[in-house]
Amino acid sequence: MTTANYKPTVLIVGAGLGGLMLGALLEKIDIPYIIFERTSLIRPLGSAISIGSPILALFQQLGIDDELVNSSLRYNYIAAHKENMEPYPLQDFTPLQELTGYPQYIIARPVLYDLLLRQIPAHKILLKKRILTISEEDDRVTIYAFDNTAYQGDLLVGADGAYSVVRQRLYEKLKKRGLLPKSDDEELPFNCTCLVGQTDYMDPDEFPILKNPCSQVLAVRGTDLPYSWLVFTTAQSTCCWMVIRHLSKFTNKTALEEKFARINMNKEKNSEWGSHAAKQMCDETRDLRTPIRSDENGYLTLGDLYDRTPQDRVSKVMLEEKVFETWYYGRTVLLGDACHKVNPLGGQGATAAIHDALALANLLYALPRKTSTDIKHLLSCYQDERRPKAHATFKNSRLLSHVLRKDNVGKMARMVSTNMPTWMWRIFLAKAFGNRPQAGFLERVEVKGTAHVFSSPSMDKARAVFDEWKERMRVIHHSV
Repeated sequence: MTTANYKPTVLIVGAGLGGLMLGALLEKIDIPYIIFERTSLIRPLGSAISIGSPILALFQQLGIDDELVNSSLRYNYIAAHKENMEPYPLQDFTPLQELTGYPQYIIARPVLYDLLLRQIPAHKILLKKRILTISEEDDRVTIYAFDNTAYQGDLLVGADGAYSVVRQRLYEKLKKRGLLPKSDDEELPFNCTCLVGQTDYMDPDEFPILKNPCSQVLAVRGTDLPYSWLVFTTAQSTCCWMVIRHLSKFTNKTALEEKFARINMNKEKNSEWGSHAAKQMCDETRDLRTPIRSDENGYLTLGDLYDRTPQDRVSKVMLEEKVFETWYYGRTVLLGDACHKVNPLGGQGATAAIHDALALANLLYALPRKTSTDIKHLLSCYQDERRPKAHATFKNSRLLSHVLRKDNVGKMARMVSTNMPTWMWRIFLAKAFGNRPQAGFLERVEVKGTAHVFSSPSMDKARAVFDEWKERMRVIHHSV
């Protein structure tokens, strides 16, 4: 365990799920940290998140698993439909209870965010801190913010999303030195854009589907239209929704913005992003039917959900897909979407960011000193452990998202998913949910389920240090 004199100061840029989880874990082991958020107000956006065995044991260790489960709804199936509401066979997730010891839950992203936010003392999150530059000297890393403030630490963590400023600054340095792989110098590709949001409270007497004790995960796989859409019922009697527009080919943010700029010189008005673009996509899709029925009006449309959603909860995003090769250099390291962006239809992006945070926290707990050599070894171990798992998550998420594609690959994926034997589906689930690490510096939670659990070297390192400390405390107590 890192002693008081050797505890590193950690600077975390980005107050997303990964950054907050890292802060919550460092809070448990008394490692000093500060979280920097560029916005003036933390306003979590998004739809719903699928959670289960990969993180539930960790939340149990943190003592917040009951609150997590009580704020969620268990789900057993994904019910997909054609555009005419003809159902596909149900996608069955009930085997996970036996395979992993935990069911799957649906939670609204803002609810999960709020739970993690409450684990961080308010004074440890600094708002309106837009990072401009980063420098390293004298075994310290310094960040300079837009408001002319500067902060020093022993380790800088870029948890600031897919278009991470920390990653940009890090890669600029590496490129000048000829150390940046070519693939890392390429923009994030995507072939889908997406609207997400969450309604206000909806009366279960008017919408009986909300009375179901399990979350209803409903999907429409558009075939004639360039859209697919999903709706999730929540424990708060709301509906989270996601509408995906499928593009004809992969592109990137710069290329798309330049296209709109050429169409009309008023780039802001024609931007693919922002409130104007979100409203435009809402207008284009509001007549599409969802599988939710109302007692009075038949099927609800997406427009019915939009009308029940406050505008500040609607956002338009890109579904980028990429795993970067370079995750660290010097005393700077990346976490979550900053180093791996996966398709959210696989339901594993948030879990992957939380696993990144856990691996870093485990390694920081076991850090013997905060010298440059020790920090470099720590970050090398982190990348060696997490990057292969990020690639596996990327692959699994892409496979699950193929059923929504409009091309022959999509047709093949729908045929395979419809006719997949139960034994093959169980094998896929066992592999996809095999990564179930814990905090090595907290009391161990019993491993459940029949499926194999993947190894976690960072957890093992922290556990060895934790067990040694416990034995030392036992001897001291016994001698007294």
